[in-house]
Amino acid sequence: MQKRAAYTTIDAYIASFPEEIQERLQAMRAAIHAAAPAATEKISYQMPTFYLEGNLVHFAALKRHIGFYPTPSAIEAFREELARYASSKGAVQFPLDEALPLELVGRITRFRAAENLEKAWLKRKKAAKAK
Repeated sequence: MQKRAAYTTIDAYIASFPEEIQERLQAMRAAIHAAAPAATEKISYQMPTFYLEGNLVHFAALKRHIGFYPTPSAIEAFREELARYASSKGAVQFPLDEALPLELVGRITRFRAAENLEKAWLKRKKAAKAK
């Protein structure tokens, strides 16, 4: 795919792709939103990002796959279930010629939401003790 313009919204990002890719991106977006309804959407690193007390997950369309970026802790926690996909320390690749594992994406997103909320709670607790 060609180099894309700078995006300001997830809608603009998704609209820049062919219809069949848009459908996959909208499915990812819906699965993430359902798993973390309190999260807000933004563009970060020029990718669709969900934010909840910090970056929650990112996703992106690439030439042969949909990239999902849930952080190294989530990749490790779901290592066995993600083993069939190409992955790296903080990313997993879902091939365009396969169905998206949306239920797994939802579980990973809920895991990340719990991580972020716990980290934020601990930070607030520590700050309150310091007063």
